[in-house]
Amino acid sequence: MRWTSHGVRQPTCLFEAAVFHCAVMPVCACGHAACFAPHGLWWHFHRRQWDDRFGEARRRFWCRRCRAALGRKIAPLRIEAPHLTAEAIALPPPDERAWRRAVSRHRA
Repeated sequence: MRWTSHGVRQPTCLFEAAVFHCAVMPVCACGHAACFAPHGLWWHFHRRQWDDRFGEARRRFWCRRCRAALGRKIAPLRIEAPHLTAEAIALPPPDERAWRRAVSRHRA
């Protein structure tokens, strides 16, 4: 976790984005961006045992528009964490027990 100059917490991984209720938005060089709900996205990474830090997670995303135009997968330039909205793409979330267990491990 890091802090902005205004004293606001800023997530550095998918789990922190889920805890802070921030969306996860990979942004491509072409300008295309997609907004994901954090809980299901974290659970997707956790089940596959992928690193959920934004720098490492960036490699798991690719731009659909660039794929269609260029015929190859292009990783996004960055991952942002805006406020969560209703339009965010939602993956199946973890069950309540798994989520509480993860939060408990994070606090310890």
